[in-house]
Amino acid sequence: MNHLIVYAHPYADSFNHAILETTVHALKKNGHEIVVRDLYALDFYPVLKPEDTAAMKVGETPEDIKTEQAFITQADVITFIYPIWWTGLPAILKGYVDRVFAYDFAYSADVEGNVQLLTGKKGFIINTHDYSNEAYDKMGMTAGLKVTSDIGIFDFCGIEPVEHLFFGSVGQVGEEAYKGMLKKVDDTVQFLFP
Repeated sequence: MNHLIVYAHPYADSFNHAILETTVHALKKNGHEIVVRDLYALDFYPVLKPEDTAAMKVGETPEDIKTEQAFITQADVITFIYPIWWTGLPAILKGYVDRVFAYDFAYSADVEGNVQLLTGKKGFIINTHDYSNEAYDKMGMTAGLKVTSDIGIFDFCGIEPVEHLFFGSVGQVGEEAYKGMLKKVDDTVQFLFP
C-alpha cells in the first residue's frame, strides 16, 4: 500500500517525532511504500489566500498545493501525526487542510449536498496532548476531536477513518510510559496494515 504521512511538529527531538519514526519503521517492516511530508521541514505556507482560490477556480492550482494533492491522490492511506494545540490542529496543519483539501479536489457539492471525492482511501490519526487521557475523556475532548477530525476532515471527503490514537500526559510521564506508547503505535500499525 502507498502511505502518505502528514507530520506537524516543530521539534526534531519531540515525542511526536519518535511516533513518526515508529510508524515509518512499522510500515517499512511490512513492505509498504511511504511518503512523509514534514510540514515544518518543508516550511509549508499555511494561509489560504484569495489568489489561491481564484487560481483553482480556473484550473491553475498553485504548484505547492498541486504537489501535495498529487501525494494524496497516490496514497491508499493518509496518516496525520500531530500534537493537540488549543483543542485542535497546529496552525500549519490546519492551513494544509484549508489549502490542499480543496473544493473540487477533496470534496464538492450538488443539489443533494456534499460529494466526497477521496473515496477508497483510509485515514489514521495519532495525537499527543499534555492532559491525561482520562481528563480528555471526561471533558468530552476525545469525542469532540474524533468528530472534528475523523468525521469533519476525513469522512467529509470520503476517507474512511480506521483509527485515532490519543496519547495523553506527554511531557509528564517517565521513560517506560513512552516506551509503552510507542509499542502501541507499532502494534496498531502492524494490526491495521499487515
